[in-house]
Amino acid sequence: MNRLTILSAAALLMCGCSKLGNLGPENFNVMPQPLEANGGKVQAVINGRFPEKYMKKKAVVTVIPELRYEGGVATGQSQTFQGEKILGNDQTVSYKLGANYTMRTQFDYVPQMEQSRLWLTFKAALGKKSVALPDVEIGYGVLSTSTLLSRTVYGAQTATGKDAYQYAIEQSQSAEIKYLIQQANIRTSELKSVSVQDFVKTLRQIKADQKGFALNNIEVSAYASPDGGMKLNTDLAAAREKSSKQYVESELKKMAFKAPVDSRYTAEDWEGFQQLVSASNIQDKEVIIRVLSMYDDPEEREQQIKNLSVAFKELTEEVLPALRRARLRVNYELIGRSDDEITEQFSTDPTQLSVEEMLYAATLTDDPAQQEKILQQTTRQYPSDYRAYNNLAQMAFSHGDANMAEAYLNQAAQKSATAQEVKANKSLLALAGGDVDQAEILLGQATDAANYNEVLGNICIARGQYAQAQNALSGSRTNSAALAQILNKDYASAQKTLQSVVNADATTAYLKAIVAMRTNKESEAIAQLREAIGKDASLKGYAARDLEFAALMGDSSFQNLLK
Repeated sequence: MNRLTILSAAALLMCGCSKLGNLGPENFNVMPQPLEANGGKVQAVINGRFPEKYMKKKAVVTVIPELRYEGGVATGQSQTFQGEKILGNDQTVSYKLGANYTMRTQFDYVPQMEQSRLWLTFKAALGKKSVALPDVEIGYGVLSTSTLLSRTVYGAQTATGKDAYQYAIEQSQSAEIKYLIQQANIRTSELKSVSVQDFVKTLRQIKADQKGFALNNIEVSAYASPDGGMKLNTDLAAAREKSSKQYVESELKKMAFKAPVDSRYTAEDWEGFQQLVSASNIQDKEVIIRVLSMYDDPEEREQQIKNLSVAFKELTEEVLPALRRARLRVNYELIGRSDDEITEQFSTDPTQLSVEEMLYAATLTDDPAQQEKILQQTTRQYPSDYRAYNNLAQMAFSHGDANMAEAYLNQAAQKSATAQEVKANKSLLALAGGDVDQAEILLGQATDAANYNEVLGNICIARGQYAQAQNALSGSRTNSAALAQILNKDYASAQKTLQSVVNADATTAYLKAIVAMRTNKESEAIAQLREAIGKDASLKGYAARDLEFAALMGDSSFQNLLK
């Protein structure tokens, strides 16, 4: 191309530009500034203006946002505008008045966008001729605080496969002594019944092994059936209480077992009567139950029931004999190993511990190495129980070892395909790997998991739903809870949460630094950054790119931290 051709082309370009004129940064405003990454997207609202007498009547201008960063360019949604003589479907701009407009665009976030520039490029034509317009820079950088979820999620509350160990398990053993009508003496045949023999046997066991058993109390309750006069039944029930209590005390004496016996009697057992009638096949039982509800006076009740001659005959044969009784009950506790005994047993011979004792043993130490040792032994002794594998996955996840956590969770899932603790922890693992959709699917299968709200809150952060995240994580003392509050601009709450994080780490200090910057406490921010970098040197490079600390870029103390 010769010099004349080049000059001619330049003249044509200049001529084209002069026909529309250049657009500059003053014609645009972008919000937010800097841009922010939310839910994996970088969104921008661009407010623009075409000046008066700018848009020629036959002009067409397409505005194209570009986010330029090292190694790449992301192109956003474009918008086209047309002059008054163009027949099209795009927004028409008056030549005389100009026009204001708003564009909404978004880009898929990548980490390099932290250091980026937002440009507008233009594709313009005047009639059939293309017009070149210079690019305009209107924004800079992307605030990526929401992406700290990739760090905070590892401190989220995971779901534990809990042990069912109980030091003391409440137990009881009952027996029943039946009496003949209007009698209170105990027949020998009654004492040979299975229930009475088991009752006595339990008393002997408690006496013989008071380390393994703990007696709470012994109860004797005697009753008379509701047929007959009140005085007769009162005397009869009291006599049955006396004979049954004496029997129990005589058995305790034989064992040399000193234990109090709590006794009482019920003169007319109308409650028991109603229960037995309800469960019977008596033809008129509904009528009988109605009579019980209609009359409060016991004697009137009895007379009305006797008036049902056929039914009363069935009652005397099926129901009333069962109410002439005394009920014996011993309440006690099975006593297991103490914490010290479980710990000692594990150190000497763990094979003697039950799976519940093994899982419980892991909770008796704060030493992660010992916890892991106990859980590993549990998987060997009880390989079909998913809980130890799940809890080993918890430990690996809290240390940031996603691969190991996944391996343990897969083993746990093989042992129990429905365990909600495993589903909830798998959901967190998927979230840590960036698969938000899979995390939601898994959480949908773990609605009863103890940490359901914790996982939900972390997913809401990943989705950019910060108010929902803060609500779901209410009361949680984790870095993720604080991150949700920061992103929701509730800095007072975030500060309180960060002060109470259970396992504070480098990320905790880094979040404190962000809160300090957002509340205009720059010296405190530097102090917290120093602590964060001291705990995790990788945060040095992260802080150097983080626009949260843009105001500190010229601060010598900040610069020294990054060296």
